[in-house]
Amino acid sequence: MKYFFFLDETGDHGLNYVDDNFPLFLLCGCMIREDHLNTIEKSINAFKQNYFKTEKVILHSRDIRKCEGAFQILFDLTIKAAFYKDINLILENEEYTIIGSGIDKHEHIKKYGKGAKDPYSLALSFVIERLIFCLDKADKDSTIEMLVEERGRKEDNMLLSHFNSIMDRGTYFVNSGRLKKKIVRFGFHAKKENITGLQIADLCAYPLARNILNPDEPYMPFQVIKNKIYCNEKGEYEGWGLKIFP
Repeated sequence: MKYFFFLDETGDHGLNYVDDNFPLFLLCGCMIREDHLNTIEKSINAFKQNYFKTEKVILHSRDIRKCEGAFQILFDLTIKAAFYKDINLILENEEYTIIGSGIDKHEHIKKYGKGAKDPYSLALSFVIERLIFCLDKADKDSTIEMLVEERGRKEDNMLLSHFNSIMDRGTYFVNSGRLKKKIVRFGFHAKKENITGLQIADLCAYPLARNILNPDEPYMPFQVIKNKIYCNEKGEYEGWGLKIFP
């Protein structure tokens, strides 16, 4: 069986500046089996047709929260309530698995000082490692393609360098040969390509980060996706589908 892994980020990965209001860098990926992806695409396209009369609108978490662009319709509170109810039903009921990693930059710098590693490289390593564990559990003979949204030539080249380095050296628990056998493609895609899986990952990233930053504060979008996080037999996801570092 073939799987796809859609990767998105939230927060800034640089260590030269830390935003006290959002000191976290997080990578969030959604692993989706090929047949399940077809089902999700149909659900999302029907949702878009219902609210925008077109499938061309790209679901973007920040624009939705700020009611910007096509999402100005959400200034109408009746439409907003129905919109959130419907998108939450899709996120809650469709088949996909979340794997994420959050790097607390304040704590990272405090603990490692000048030896602090780039948060993007760390988070990507943690995510890829857990992706392999999750994939083995789902289907030992399966392969996966990783898809990432383009951000700019410099940023994309840096990310590709991080990825290639991880693939060449392996991680603490997964050797290079095992990674190369499982991950058959790593590709960049433009936002205008309107890739459903990347939009699902985007919708999951902010709630995941918000819960890490404020774990005691109830946040409905996180409750909607909580059961999608890769976990152990006891339902524990921290350290499994969600790695928080340090």
